[in-house]
Amino acid sequence: MLKELNPIVNPSKGKMSEIKKVNKAVILAAGFGTRFLPASKAVPKIMFPVIDRPIIQYVTEEAVEAGIKEVIFVLSPFTQEIRRHFEPFEELNKVLAEGGKEDYLNELKEIEQMAKFSFCLQKEGKRRGTGVAILSAQELVGDEPFLLLFADEFYKASPGRVTQLLEVYNEYGGTVLGCIRTGNPEDGARFGFAVGEEVKERVIEVSDVIEKPGVGQAPSDLATMSGQIFTPDIFEYLKKADKEIEEQRELYYIDGIKGQLAGGRKVYAVEYQNYRFFDTGDRYGYLKTLVELGIENPKFGEDFKIWLKQKLQD
Repeated sequence: MLKELNPIVNPSKGKMSEIKKVNKAVILAAGFGTRFLPASKAVPKIMFPVIDRPIIQYVTEEAVEAGIKEVIFVLSPFTQEIRRHFEPFEELNKVLAEGGKEDYLNELKEIEQMAKFSFCLQKEGKRRGTGVAILSAQELVGDEPFLLLFADEFYKASPGRVTQLLEVYNEYGGTVLGCIRTGNPEDGARFGFAVGEEVKERVIEVSDVIEKPGVGQAPSDLATMSGQIFTPDIFEYLKKADKEIEEQRELYYIDGIKGQLAGGRKVYAVEYQNYRFFDTGDRYGYLKTLVELGIENPKFGEDFKIWLKQKLQD
């Protein structure tokens, strides 16, 4: 049976509203990283460096900068190294302290203390998919709304992408999907699309979500991207979908969203504003990310630009 949220008063609406504060983020980090083999055989793809930080730290910082207090990583046996990055490494800290390398030591301590970190393994079974990964975090999430992020892509936005999601959630409650506008027919084969009625500028109340409808078949220009806020009933809807969909198919988070819509739950979509999207999930996207953030680096960005210009002229 689906649990009801305890209603509280939302002062901005002046009425009873099912809104609880979002304090937790779930970051899905259990993939094999096959598009980066052989490099990702020994080192998880999401631990690859972008300048001086691994990809997954950029993702985590997005959540923490928006006020998230606890970060839950969904791992696999192949991505356990992530724990070492976020948990204290006392031997290394001691070496840095004894060597007088206080700057490095302080930076590592900031990472260790930026949030409460929890870890769980993605459940094994007949299915894979984002829905299975989300269900794996249920015990740690509990009966709370939560932010969902993918570990191999991040944004630079003003205000931050997570802040934009939270603003919509705090006003309306319900599940919130992060989206971008696109008129490219090819994107119909790359993204899901949200359909619904506009409730305010850049925000719609969703009536349906269609996953990868095909080239030229998108039902709207609002493509669903990474970054979602889910109410805790998503777990029950995912379990229900798991029992109903065909045996061989993966369980996707969108299956839970469709269940929420069918059950009369509120789902909203917000169009991201003032953003840059960094997709490090494949080699080309990773390379572009390195170049773009390298150019902007305050320590060597100008020298890097000069070097790039010279290389392009060769």
